[in-house]
Amino acid sequence: MLYPIFDYLDRVLDIPGTGVFRYISFRAGMAAVFSLIITITFGEAIINWIRRKQIGETVRDLGLEGQAQKKGTPTMGGLMMIAAILIPTLLFANLNNVYIILLLISTVWLGLIGFLDDYIKVFRKNKEGLKGRFKIVGQIGIGIIVGATLYYNDDVVIREFSTPVSIEEGIVETPSFQDVKALKTTIPFVKNNELDYERMLGFLGESMVPVLYILVAIFIITAVSNGANITDGIDGLAAGTSAIIGLAIAIFAYLSGNAIFSQYLNIMYIPNSGELVIFASAFIGACIGFLWYNAYPAQVFMGDTGSLMLGGVIAVLALTLRKELLIPILCGIFLVENVSVMLQVGYFKYTRKKYGEGRRIFLMSPLHHHYQKKGIHEAKIVTRFWIVGILLAVITLATLKLR
Repeated sequence: MLYPIFDYLDRVLDIPGTGVFRYISFRAGMAAVFSLIITITFGEAIINWIRRKQIGETVRDLGLEGQAQKKGTPTMGGLMMIAAILIPTLLFANLNNVYIILLLISTVWLGLIGFLDDYIKVFRKNKEGLKGRFKIVGQIGIGIIVGATLYYNDDVVIREFSTPVSIEEGIVETPSFQDVKALKTTIPFVKNNELDYERMLGFLGESMVPVLYILVAIFIITAVSNGANITDGIDGLAAGTSAIIGLAIAIFAYLSGNAIFSQYLNIMYIPNSGELVIFASAFIGACIGFLWYNAYPAQVFMGDTGSLMLGGVIAVLALTLRKELLIPILCGIFLVENVSVMLQVGYFKYTRKKYGEGRRIFLMSPLHHHYQKKGIHEAKIVTRFWIVGILLAVITLATLKLR
């Protein structure tokens, strides 16, 4: 909302110094600050309101230490996070940017799915919440919107330069370039780090390429969204991990939206993608601000309202920046948590069928509960998971220089 005003002050009125308001770095910083202010300043009031409405967590008895104390803790704190993402983005981002529009829709859409799940659990007293098939339908819906937009929208392009950008004696030499519609993405750990979906899938026929790309988008959004949801099992784990991932994505967004840096680092230059830094900054601020109240011992839980939204938004950010193939590394915590559940369930069913009794690989899944069962305090588990998350983010960013 403020971006047109900043633009008017700089371009039309030509007031000296107002150009700084249009800088991505300035608007990103303001988005992060506003996001933190919203969560930290208004967080306690929101938590008290939730408590008055008796919106408390219903805890299933899993035999975990300290679990009983969590009963009745205010939940649906994800609404706080959604507000802390949406308001700064609406204030400081360019709302005509297709990527920003897509992220705003994704945030509201996935937050609504999570809200319905929490509402059924809390107010309808149904511990199962929203049926799994309805969650999947909702995730498929946003996957179709994201995939179709990225494939068909004319503003979604990459810029191909005829010669590398060079800087000599302080002068930037701008080469000729061409903005093209292409289904290229980044593939890690290879010399030529680009993968073209159209070339790879072209043998199936031109009409099948968009269908398969949309299916890829659906799979990624569903997988990462559910991964974050599963990870949200102990205080501060999902929010802290998401903040780390968000920081790495913000760096990718800044570099992908800068012609000089993207050429130097041999990554795709995506016109207008720099605007995503503002959204990512608000996302990071919301996660860190939420940790103020969600760190052990938690005063509020995000619920599915927050966790489904966090993972889905991370997936959409990766897709818009054409970094979706880096997700297994960057979101390694979510991946491992997901896989631990699938292995546990699959092995249990297999052994029950073969031996007549189900056996387990882990003491409990997801993986963080396994460590709780081993007697490790949840605060230490969270800290160690964060450390692993930071290492994975560094590894992901290191792929920038692999040629």
